[in-house]
This record gives sequence, structure tokens and C-alpha cells, in this order.
Amino acid sequence: MSAITDPVADYLTRIRNAAKSNHRHVDIPASKLKRAITQILVDKGYVARFVNIEDGKQGLIRIYLKTLPGGRPVIQHLERISKPGLRRYVGAGELPRVRNGLGIAILSTSRGVMTDKEAVAANIGGEVLAYVY
Repeated sequence: MSAITDPVADYLTRIRNAAKSNHRHVDIPASKLKRAITQILVDKGYVARFVNIEDGKQGLIRIYLKTLPGGRPVIQHLERISKPGLRRYVGAGELPRVRNGLGIAILSTSRGVMTDKEAVAANIGGEVLAYVY
């Protein structure tokens, strides 16, 4: 079994695939960064809730996905921006607007993982991890 070189891309791909396949939940290997991203997705209304599952190893995050009336998933687009081969950093004045403010950018900053709007309010920049809308 090979090691995953980009755990955030794997995390986003698992959520994207589960949403497109109309699954109710998805299990993802846990880490502090993935828990922080998941908490942002819950707070912003993109996923219903999540549960930490202890398995004696690193643990799992079970994410319960939200759907719109008609069965369409709430998450329409998940895009990895900063990759291991090409990191994307932005300053406080260069923070991206996703879908003209309708989506969110998830950033890793010196004060933790936060959305683009929170980073603007705190006047800090960081590494752009993903776009969600």
C-alpha cells in the first residue's frame, strides 16, 4: 500500500466522489487539519455534521453530507488550490473571492485554518488550501 502524498487532495476527492454518488456519509482518515477543514464546512452549511470515530489507530472522521431539495448535493464544487508541488500563498490584501463572494476559500494561516472572510477580518494571509461552492 502506498502512502498518500497529498492528504488534503485525498480528503476533498473523497467528499466530492461521495456527493456525486449521492452517499449519505463518507469516512475519511483523521488529522487535525482535516478536522479543522470539516468544522469550517459544518459552520458554513456545506455538510450536515461530522463524528470522530476512534479505531485504535489515527481515527476516522465520518462526514454526513447535506442535500438540497431534489436530491442535489449542497457542495457543487471542491477544488484544491495549493498543491505539494506548487504552494499558493496570498497576502492579506490579495485574498481571493470565490464565485464573487458566494463560495468560500479555505486558508491555512498562522492563526489556524479559516475562511477567506475570517482572514480579511483578521487582516492576515496564508496558504490557500481549497475553494468550495
